[in-house]
Amino acid sequence: QVQLVESGGGLVQAGGSLRLSCAISGSIFFSQNTMAWYRQAPGKQRDLVALITASGSTNYADSVKGRFTISRDNAKNTVYLQMNRLRLEDTAVYYCAAFLERLYWGQGTQVTVSS
Repeated sequence: QVQLVESGGGLVQAGGSLRLSCAISGSIFFSQNTMAWYRQAPGKQRDLVALITASGSTNYADSVKGRFTISRDNAKNTVYLQMNRLRLEDTAVYYCAAFLERLYWGQGTQVTVSS
């Protein structure tokens, strides 16, 4: 059974940094698949923040370009999201996603940016 477990969320002041981690278990194909981070703010839809392909190519939402970095460690079956220069509007629940035979989601981790 595939499971994704996020960690690293929390409360941070605007301008600060956080690093999210997502560990995936139950899949032997992690290194072959695209991984992504999404976020959902209260009352809004879930939006793509960043993704990374098996080859390491990345793509970012315009709102986070230059501030966030997605990376992966295939040996640890883990994907990361380094978030710098956080803004109030980055406050959301952040979800890890794995594009395997279907799309798998983690449980989400809250990121709150305060002024």
